Amino acid sequence: MPLHNPYLRRLFLLLTFIFCAGISAYAQKTREQLEREKTENQNKIREIQSILKQTSSQKNVNLGQLKALNQQINTYKRQIDLLSDDLELLDKELKVLEKKRQELDSRLNKLKEEYGHMIYEASKRNVYFNQLVFLFSSGTFNQFVLRYKYLKQYTEARQGQVKEIEILQAQVRAERQRITSKKNQQKTVLDTRVTENTKLEGLKVKQNEVIQELSQKEVELRKQIAENKRATDLLEANIRRIAERERRERLERERKEREEREARRKAERERIARENAEREKKGEAAVVEEPKEEEEPVVSSGMSEEETTLASSFTASQSRLPWPVKGFVSGHFGQRPHAVLKGVMVDNLGVDIQTTAGEPVRSVYDGVVLDVTEMPGMGNVVAIQHGNYMTIYAKMNGVTVRAGQKVKARENIGRVATDSDGTSELQFQIWKNTSRLNPENWLIHR
Repeated sequence: MPLHNPYLRRLFLLLTFIFCAGISAYAQKTREQLEREKTENQNKIREIQSILKQTSSQKNVNLGQLKALNQQINTYKRQIDLLSDDLELLDKELKVLEKKRQELDSRLNKLKEEYGHMIYEASKRNVYFNQLVFLFSSGTFNQFVLRYKYLKQYTEARQGQVKEIEILQAQVRAERQRITSKKNQQKTVLDTRVTENTKLEGLKVKQNEVIQELSQKEVELRKQIAENKRATDLLEANIRRIAERERRERLERERKEREEREARRKAERERIARENAEREKKGEAAVVEEPKEEEEPVVSSGMSEEETTLASSFTASQSRLPWPVKGFVSGHFGQRPHAVLKGVMVDNLGVDIQTTAGEPVRSVYDGVVLDVTEMPGMGNVVAIQHGNYMTIYAKMNGVTVRAGQKVKARENIGRVATDSDGTSELQFQIWKNTSRLNPENWLIHR
């Protein structure tokens, strides 16, 4: 039904604009989120490419190269999924734009039809002459004024109709341009997805080549597994030794504090007894006075108040800890199948984070350095205490901290070491007392 009333027409246009703007704002929010994820994943691809380039520079293939290839394949798969999401979103956005354009076209056609009918009717008679007759045939002056106002409103309505047509025409042109732009964007994304798929297939071919070559080195790989197991067992024994040492020191500190409190109470009782004896000699009545009881400190597992507070805040930081080094998880926590040898399981006390050579290692939280040592197969190892928690950083060199030193979160503590295969990999662990935890549950997701 045509909207002859200019106010109803304006209301219709306003509601159409608000509805389309609401859809556009929602789509824009999704678009911004998707673009951010694509950028973050693209940064990961470049980061892993740098790591892969380092490990691939060696003459012989190695596990570090395979791990980097596996991770690169995963990031490319993720990028392709994001590009598919992008195409789906673009398709939805195009449908919204097409619907909006159709609504604008429909409204524009109705306005043109109404205006054309008005012009046609006016052309069949001398409009100016008829208007004069209409005015001067008024019976009274008031009627003349009313007819004049009516003609004025009629003229303004027709002029308003022309302006609405011009506005709608501009909006239709803008929507068509946006649709063309979206289609071009869609083509670009589609071409990019094809390119990424080609790269992915190339990486898979390389992955199979590396696996086949490594499979022919079963004796060497099994020897490497045995060496890693000895190094891991030695590291675990050292960590438990440190944890046991800390437990004994806490118990000893608690015992000394108890003895000191008891000694102060005893001294206070003796003082009161001496004062009462002196008063008796002078014939004065003894004053019964109980020694003041010291308030027992609130401790948790033998920890000091400062350590208890630190442990509590560390607990609250689960899934929000910063990464100790840039890179990707190349070895997950717990027992996992070997990357090449079938039926062989390997156990990881923490996680391995593969990175580039010389990358700085940072403490993930405020704490105190408990131990700095060098171990076979693990390079330099740093243990940092956070209350009853402990973080371990192994396979390092160039350590810049010492035992007893306080460190802050994100403070540099050394650099990651690079092995003979050209792999730079940090071994990172989290312990609570003598229980090992999965670091991936504590590090911030990225």
